[in-house]
Amino acid sequence: MTTTYRIDSHPILPTAPRAPVPFSWQGRALTAGEGETIAAALFANGIRTFGHHHKDGSPQGIFCANGQCAQCLVLADGRPVKACMVRVRPGMRVEPLDGLPELPPGASHPPRAGTIREVAVPVLIIGGGPAGLSAAAELGRLGIETLLVDDKHRLGGKLVLQTHRFFGSVEAVWAGRRGIDIATLLEEQVRAHPSVSVWLNSTALAVFSDGKVGVLRGDEYVLVRPEVLLVATGAREKSLVFPGNTLPGVYGAGAFQTLVNRDLIRPARRLFIVGGGNVGLIAGYHALQAGITVVGLVEAMAECGGYKVHKDKLVRMGVPVYTRHTIVRANGRDEVESVTVAAVDEQFRPVPGTERTFACDTVLIAVGLDPVDELYRRARAFGMRAFVAGDAEEIAEASAAIFSGRIAGREVARALGHPVDEVPEEWRHMAGILKSKPGAVTPECPPQAEEGVFPVFHCTQEIPCNPCTAACLHGLIRIDPGDIRRTPRFTPRNEQGRRCGGCERCVAHCPGLAITLVDFRRDPYFPTVTIPYEFLKDTIRTGDMVTVLDTTGHELGEAVVQDLRIHESNDRTLLVRVRAPKAIATRIAGIRVQQPEEGMPEERYVPRMQDDAILCRCNRVRAGEVRELVRRGYRDLNQIKAVTGAGMGACGGKTCGTLMLRLLREEGVGPEEVTPMTLRPLFVEVELARFAGAVREQAGGAGTASESTGGKEGRSDA
Repeated sequence: MTTTYRIDSHPILPTAPRAPVPFSWQGRALTAGEGETIAAALFANGIRTFGHHHKDGSPQGIFCANGQCAQCLVLADGRPVKACMVRVRPGMRVEPLDGLPELPPGASHPPRAGTIREVAVPVLIIGGGPAGLSAAAELGRLGIETLLVDDKHRLGGKLVLQTHRFFGSVEAVWAGRRGIDIATLLEEQVRAHPSVSVWLNSTALAVFSDGKVGVLRGDEYVLVRPEVLLVATGAREKSLVFPGNTLPGVYGAGAFQTLVNRDLIRPARRLFIVGGGNVGLIAGYHALQAGITVVGLVEAMAECGGYKVHKDKLVRMGVPVYTRHTIVRANGRDEVESVTVAAVDEQFRPVPGTERTFACDTVLIAVGLDPVDELYRRARAFGMRAFVAGDAEEIAEASAAIFSGRIAGREVARALGHPVDEVPEEWRHMAGILKSKPGAVTPECPPQAEEGVFPVFHCTQEIPCNPCTAACLHGLIRIDPGDIRRTPRFTPRNEQGRRCGGCERCVAHCPGLAITLVDFRRDPYFPTVTIPYEFLKDTIRTGDMVTVLDTTGHELGEAVVQDLRIHESNDRTLLVRVRAPKAIATRIAGIRVQQPEEGMPEERYVPRMQDDAILCRCNRVRAGEVRELVRRGYRDLNQIKAVTGAGMGACGGKTCGTLMLRLLREEGVGPEEVTPMTLRPLFVEVELARFAGAVREQAGGAGTASESTGGKEGRSDA
C-alpha cells in the first residue's frame, strides 16, 4: 500500500479530497489529485528525488517550485518538463531525468509551423500577484483596457500560500484578513471589470527593442505590443552556499509553502529553518499547522529581522530559535538526513567547537528576497513606457505590494493621458508606512489590574498594524491614526462610559495572535484567560491541562482548559479559555504546541567536510572553482561564466549570479571592481520552435493547455 503524504485536515484550509488521476512513475502506477502538478503528486507519494545530474550523478529535486529554475525536470510522456509547473494528466508516464534528455521518438518530424499572433493593448501587466491584481483593479475601475498575464493556473501570486492574517491598515489593504482571502477579493475586483483580460499559464519570456513582449501562452507564442507596460513580477528567494545545499530536501520557503498551503502536501516530517525574516518565521508557523515538527531556526544576526510577533508565535509554541548561528552543512547521501549548525563570530564565520547536529529531513532556506525586475530594466533600456510595482520595485510585505499596485495603476492611467487626478499624497504616505521596517521594541509591561475584564497586548514592536482598533466595538483600543506603526493602548472607559464587555473580538482578529483577554469577574484568584489557537480542534479539549508560556516562550506553568469557542466574526481562529492563577494570568501569551525534546540536538555532531559546496546548481559548479578564479584576478562575471559555466545553465544565473557577487565580497572585492554578468535575452527557457509559431499536438505531449479567463482577449487591431 502506498504511503500518502497528503494533508487531510487543516485548521485553516479546506481539505476536500480531489478526484483521483492515474499516472505512472518509472512504470509504477500511482495516483495524483485532480489539478495537481507532477511535483506535488510525486511528493504526495513520498518521492523527493526527481532525477540525477548528468555531470556528477547528484540527486535532483524540487528547489524553487516557481518555474524559475530547472532542478525539478522530469520526463513526462517522453518530454522534459518542469515538474512544478506541469499538471498531471490521466495516464501520464513520468520518468526521472537521469543525465541529459534525449530527443523523443518522432522528434525528426518537427511540429507544424504557424503564424505568430500579435496583440496590441493599451496596458500589459506582467504578474498576477498582489501588486498586479491591485493595479489591474484600479485600471479596471477607470475602464482602461488592460491585459494581465500570469504564469500560474490561478491568480493571487504568493497570496494563495498565506493562511495567516495580514498586518497593515484595515482601511487600505484589508489588514486582519488572511492572504488566501485577500487573493479572492482582489481577483473578484479584477474580474468585475470587462476592460481587464486575464491570461493564465502565460509566461512573459522577453522584452524586445521594438516595444513588444514575447508571451508563451500555454503552447502558443504571442507577441504583445503594449502602450504602457507594468511589471509586477514579485521576488525570488536568495540562496546560500554550503556543503549539501543541493540535496533533495533543501529548498526555499516559497516552495515549501506551495506544497503545504496550495497543494496540501506534507513534504517533511522534521523541518529545520535557516533565516529569521518574516518569510522563514511564517513558514515555520505554517509547518506547525500542517503537523510538521519544526526542529529549530537559525539566524546569523543578533535578532531576527522579521516581525517580533512572528518570532514570538514560534517560540511560545515550542520552536527553538538560535540567533548568531548559521548552517554549516546539510548531511545525507541521497537526501537530507540531518543539519549541522554553529555559532558565528562578528564576521559571521562559524566558531569551531560550537557545532551541533539536528536530525531532520528538510532544510528550508529563507535568507531574503531579490526583486524580479529584469523585464522592467530591459523595457526601460529600450525606451518603453514602463512602470514597476510590488516586490519587483522594492522588497516589502504583501500589504505594501497591494497598495503600491494601486498607486502604479493610477500612474499608468495618467501616462496614457486618462483624465484622472494625481496620486493623492495620503496614498504615498500610507505606502511609506506599509513599506517600513520593524521599529523600536519596548519592554512588555503586563497590566497590574486584578478586577474586571481587559485585553493584554503582547505586541511590543512598532510595525504597521491596526486590526485590533477596528475589532473593538466600543473604541477602547486605540492606535495613533496618523501612524499605525505605534503599539496599541487600551482605554478602560470610552467617552460614552462604555467598558470592555469581554467580547473577545480583539483576540480573534489580531494578525500576530498577540492579544489575550483576562477576565477576573467570576474568580478573582483564578481568572479566565482567552488565548488564540490556530491548530486542529481535536488537538485540544475541555478539561485538558496545558502548558502556558509567556511572550518569549518561557514556561509559566499549567492551566486547565475551561472551554473552546469560535467567535462569530472569525471562523478559523479557535479561542481557548483557560483557568490560571492570577499571578501569571496577565503574562500568559500562548499554549505550548511542540514539546521541547523535538528540538534537541543529537549527541554527536556531523563534522564539517572539505568545502565542496555547489554555487551553480544547474551546471554543478563548486564555490571553490569560482573562488580560485577570483584569487587569480578575475573580476568580470562573464569571464567566470565562460571558464566555469556558472550562470550558463537553464535558470540563466537567477540564483548563482547573486551568490557569485557574495563570494566576491567575501574575497574583499568591492562592487565597483566587478563587471556584472550579461543576462540572456530570454527570462525563462523555452523551446526554439515556439518562436517559429510552431504548434505542438496535445495528444501524447506534455504541454499544458492554455487557459483564458477574465473579460475579453487583448485587441489585435489597436
